[in-house]
Amino acid sequence: MQRHLITSAIPYINGIKHLGNLVGSQLPADLYARFQRARGNEVLFLCATDEHGTPAELAAAKAGQPVAEYCAEMHAVQSELARGFRLSFDHFGRSSSPQNHALTQHFAGRLADAGLIREVSERQVYSNADGRFLPDRYIEGTCPNCGYDRARGDQCENCTKQLDPTDLIDARSAISGSTDLEVRETKHLYLRQSELKDDLDAWIDSKADWPILTTSIAKKWLHDGDGLQDRGITRDLDWGIPVRRGDAEWPGMEGKVFYVWFDAPIEYIACAGEWADAQGGADWERWWRTDKGADDVRYTQFMGKDNVPFHTLSFPATLLGSGEPWKMVDHLKSFNYLNYDGGQFSTSQGRGVFMNQALNILPADYWRWWLLSNCPETSDSEFTWELFQQGVNKDLADVLGNFVSRVTKFCRSKFGEVVPDGGVFGPLEQDLIAELDKRLAAYTTHMENMEVRKSAQELRAIWVAGNEYLQAAAPWATIKEDEAQAAMQIRLGLNLIGLYAALSAPFLPDTADTLAATMGVEVSKWPESIAKALNALAPGHTFQVPDNLFAKIDDAARATWEAQFSGAA
Repeated sequence: MQRHLITSAIPYINGIKHLGNLVGSQLPADLYARFQRARGNEVLFLCATDEHGTPAELAAAKAGQPVAEYCAEMHAVQSELARGFRLSFDHFGRSSSPQNHALTQHFAGRLADAGLIREVSERQVYSNADGRFLPDRYIEGTCPNCGYDRARGDQCENCTKQLDPTDLIDARSAISGSTDLEVRETKHLYLRQSELKDDLDAWIDSKADWPILTTSIAKKWLHDGDGLQDRGITRDLDWGIPVRRGDAEWPGMEGKVFYVWFDAPIEYIACAGEWADAQGGADWERWWRTDKGADDVRYTQFMGKDNVPFHTLSFPATLLGSGEPWKMVDHLKSFNYLNYDGGQFSTSQGRGVFMNQALNILPADYWRWWLLSNCPETSDSEFTWELFQQGVNKDLADVLGNFVSRVTKFCRSKFGEVVPDGGVFGPLEQDLIAELDKRLAAYTTHMENMEVRKSAQELRAIWVAGNEYLQAAAPWATIKEDEAQAAMQIRLGLNLIGLYAALSAPFLPDTADTLAATMGVEVSKWPESIAKALNALAPGHTFQVPDNLFAKIDDAARATWEAQFSGAA
């Protein structure tokens, strides 16, 4: 048994996330976690809400709520949506937790003791209209690099270039929209990332199996221009983790909080502490500290490409710089963007499908299948309603659903709702077993390697093989000449349904449960032998004929949804 620590990028608290956010980290992480559990491995799958910084304050102000109240409410909403999409987190935490407060302050103290934090007097933008200093993300303007007119003061979302607020053209307050800004002097703490550049470079070079997308982004930040820069870790905000040096006050830093990018990744570790407390005192350090047993843990992170710099450089710099034996990530699976119907998802314009809206339209498995089978791994991918309709109808309804319906209904009509007895497997069945053995090996390898789209393609091919067997065997014709052989063919088909439940469970957990319940069994662990799996249900075992597994999406429904989520006035 292996031990797998799995984290997905923690979503901002500011509102409900769209489908692009979902497929960019949480959903493929869940696929991998479910696969590893099915293989019999021990898994700790963690995620949380990212509750500090500008997004939280602005969203709370817009909602007319105190920020702590807003965050608690939105954490509950995001937790419920995660359950709706069957995201199998062992714990869904909060970066505002006491555990994260203590651990963030601990790391800051360790880094300071190591000489890796310096105090900087800097000139920062002050808004006269708002009566406050504006953190980077409270400032918007035009990016000097690409011309994007809604770039933030820390980074341009369009070209991903790291920015300072004073770089922006036509800068304005994100709170009031005021351009009455001036630059004043204030003091902040900086993490001396540049001192760890060579260590980080060597560490990244040791990760030969990382996706090219991950390493190329990390290397660009390390070597382009002036190379890796020191990064501010404090801000003038009311909401956040107070700046302390471990348990001690930090002179000159009164009233300041740690910058969200610094405390948010630390929540991965703190989340394990939250999980342990919720479990009544489980040992979380065996997952995170190599001196407490975590040296045999395989740690995998999932995230969108915009989060890669912080997880390949800044968070590792925090862990390395602490001088403590923390578990470092082994594999970082990054994703490109899912676009929406020729453009981008837009919360402000109501353009695109958001997690709550998706679940109001169709069950989770419809979305899980299409998003994962079209996962933006090697390049950006695009959601269109036509592609979604085709994927659901052809893959789920016509292939998987059709097979289950044909086998169970034919059996009921000829043999009743019981696995029939019959002859032994013949050449056709042995050929199917040989094909499925090869496909199972390929599918398992793709899943192990986190090749999401290839995994989906192989799973669909396994479903197709069952349909092709059914067409070739033709039990509806065989039964006229040889009832025992037809019974054997149907027995194999019923066992295929049980096999499909096990193999489909990471992608389609609800459907897998339905198939297993139909067959009167529990979803089995990952099969090691196709021949054994196809003899799991003995003659005489009872089953039920399920309702139609997947309803097809008709053109009228597709047109309605296209109009509803177009962002049109």
